[in-house]
Amino acid sequence: MPKLLLAIALLCCPALAHAEDAAIARLFEASGIDGTLLIESAKTGRRFVHNQTRARQAFTAASTFKVLNTLIALEERAIAGKDGVFTWDGTQYEIAEWNRDQTLEHAFKVSCVWCYQQLARRVGAEKYPTYIRQAGFGQLHQPFDGVRFWLDGTLTISAEQQVAFLKRVAERQLPFKTSGYDTLRAIMLAEKTPSYRLYGKTGWAAGSTPQVGWYVGYVQTADDLWLFALNLDTRSTADLPVRQQLVMQALRAKGILD
Repeated sequence: MPKLLLAIALLCCPALAHAEDAAIARLFEASGIDGTLLIESAKTGRRFVHNQTRARQAFTAASTFKVLNTLIALEERAIAGKDGVFTWDGTQYEIAEWNRDQTLEHAFKVSCVWCYQQLARRVGAEKYPTYIRQAGFGQLHQPFDGVRFWLDGTLTISAEQQVAFLKRVAERQLPFKTSGYDTLRAIMLAEKTPSYRLYGKTGWAAGSTPQVGWYVGYVQTADDLWLFALNLDTRSTADLPVRQQLVMQALRAKGILD
């Protein structure tokens, strides 16, 4: 279908944009895990979705909040760019990669909780509600713990809201400094090939029942920008790699990645 006709069809027939995608449904069925995945074209609005009902359901944001938190911290000068340093205090964590000094880039990639808790203290709890509301990043319930709200279920967001937020981030529509966007883009880069660049962030709400795993981000191709948000129920740490696997499989199944 030509792109113009496709765009008209999507506007005139919302059901076309929201119908269950059979190819993605088969991927979830093969994984044996319950979840949702929404993929959306920023250019045309075309959507591929598995489990639309769940895509509208809010879950604990977990480490997906690091996308917005990074922009906030850079805006507030709580850290100096991707090479800004967090000093480890010697506390031993189960995740070995956390047990050392970190740069912002490394802390983002290994989802270092204590590093981003340091940033939250530097930013100040009182500043977060306004930033979260302006960004449209889900809902922050009151009262909240200033260094745990994205982990304990106080800050919740749906896959639909993740995609809308990521579109604003990718297109730089939110009121953050250019340098902040540049830094976030550098540390979010997960994969680069001659035909696309993939930017992403995982999340794991280990304290939820059931536990929820996230993978959110966007793909920049030669002619489009594709946003994606996946969440799924995780039974153990063995399910965590499935987050990225399902997204990559779905992006290839829909012809977005080669």
